[in-house]
Amino acid sequence: MYIHLALVPLISLFAGILILVVPRLLNYIVAIYLIVMGILGMVHGG
Repeated sequence: MYIHLALVPLISLFAGILILVVPRLLNYIVAIYLIVMGILGMVHGG
C-alpha cells in the first residue's frame, strides 16, 4: 500500500513535467499512466 501511495505523486509529477516540455506526448503519457495505475490496482487488489 505504501509503495502504491508513494508512486502515484511521483508518476504524476513526472508526467506533468513531460507534458509541459513536450505537449505532443500528452496522449502517450495519459495512456501509460492509466496502464500503470490499472496494473498497480490489480496487483494491490489481488
